[in-house]
Amino acid sequence: MLNNDVLRSLRYILNVSDAKLAEIAWLAGCEIPAAEMVAYLKKDDEPGYKPCGDRIMAHFLDGLVIYKRGRDESRPIPPIELPITNNLVLKKLRVAFELKEDDIHGILAAAGFPVSKPELSALFRKAGHSNYRPCGDQLLRNFLKGLALRGK
Repeated sequence: MLNNDVLRSLRYILNVSDAKLAEIAWLAGCEIPAAEMVAYLKKDDEPGYKPCGDRIMAHFLDGLVIYKRGRDESRPIPPIELPITNNLVLKKLRVAFELKEDDIHGILAAAGFPVSKPELSALFRKAGHSNYRPCGDQLLRNFLKGLALRGK
């Protein structure tokens, strides 16, 4: 899934301004000018659209965790994880919104996309693990849709 699509969905879910999205990325040490954030939020066929790179998205996701849960002053800011995959987006959103396995099942079921427990746990495994499964665009899109329906 495109990073820009994820950003647009999260802006809708969080119900925040473009400037607030830039502030969230700043929490993880990435300064994004407001005009640049506006360009990331445009549809790809709109004039002024700019693709959101993995580095920006990684900082935004880390900032979202800090925004939703607070900063742990006893720990240093972890290095960003690259490249951004659908699995990583799903993991960061699970942490940011403090979701348990049952919550994620409920969110996906509400979006009309139920998955089994083994399928779900395979998405959170490390790449290279024998049971690891890549998260498809459709699953991530339905997860974001279900999260929006949940009203988080």
